[in-house]
Amino acid sequence: MKKGMLTVLIVFTAFVSNAHALARPDIEFKIFQFPANMIPRIDADTGDWDMVGEEYKIGTDQLSDTSQGHGTNIDREDIDVTLRLGWVEGMNRLYVLYEVYDDFWDFQENGRHADIFELVIDGDLSGGPLTKHKNPNMDVISQSDLHFSFHGVHAQNHHIFTPPGNKDWNFVWGCPQWTKDLPYANYAYSDYSFKHGEDGHLVLEFWITPFDYASWEGPEKSVVTELEENELIGISWSILDYDGPGSLKGFWNLSHSSAMAYDASELCAFRLMPLEEKYRDPVECAWTFMYIDMDRRVVAFKDESYGKITKWEWDFGDGTTSNEQHPIHTFPKAGEMIVVLTVEGPDGTGQLARVRDIVIK
Repeated sequence: MKKGMLTVLIVFTAFVSNAHALARPDIEFKIFQFPANMIPRIDADTGDWDMVGEEYKIGTDQLSDTSQGHGTNIDREDIDVTLRLGWVEGMNRLYVLYEVYDDFWDFQENGRHADIFELVIDGDLSGGPLTKHKNPNMDVISQSDLHFSFHGVHAQNHHIFTPPGNKDWNFVWGCPQWTKDLPYANYAYSDYSFKHGEDGHLVLEFWITPFDYASWEGPEKSVVTELEENELIGISWSILDYDGPGSLKGFWNLSHSSAMAYDASELCAFRLMPLEEKYRDPVECAWTFMYIDMDRRVVAFKDESYGKITKWEWDFGDGTTSNEQHPIHTFPKAGEMIVVLTVEGPDGTGQLARVRDIVIK
């Protein structure tokens, strides 16, 4: 092997390894899938989340303080948290319910030295540094250029104030500030009676859109992360707990590494879970299609039905049928077609007709 080829191979291998590295590889957290007719309303009312089981809850016991040296020895009379994550198939949003008790709520200052819930998301597991001050080319690219070309582009860091007081709810650490506003995010805090310096309980509910590429120029130059069932995404979160001006009491974080704030390779693995069986029928018919050759009237059909399916019957609306699971069909003439799939299994039957979705020229 030539020296140049070896160098390329080493660099490529290092990149691939880094891109898939995650903190705490021995654990995988779950993201609950909400049924499409039971999407949580963003109002800080926890009732919408009652369906989310205990196995989805992430509590104080999973955190470690990596700045003040407390490790996992967290006094729950000082701070105690529960977090749940959710998603909805077909909607590229991450839903978050954050419940926290703090013995000293710090939100008086207008700067970032206040109680913060910091959430970092790497939707496509691209890994690597995500902030300008950790870019490996910072010695040849100016900090201002790195801010707009790199900082928060491939993974996003949201510093969410708890509570915000007179501040905006969130400052995105990087260039795509628009990602914290509608229609890419929404939020609600519970009513709270505590004042700065007092103790109390707070509920924060929000959803946020992850991006594979989030440009400072806005959504038209950006790429949303396509959330798909059973896929893994990189996430970590932390609590910056202040008890007075300049007094950081702890950096409690899920990845057990302070580098989670600026390196997406230090996040944790989160799996987008399938819809639980209790929210599904035993057999559900579903299918999609794709035009293969419009001039020759060739269309491919894909069965996406749920359940134990043993029999498929396609009616293409042109007098022909098929018993294949994923047929490719050539229509004899032009028209607006009504195509029907009927599926059958030991637990029942299902049927789905698409009316004039398929138009043949």
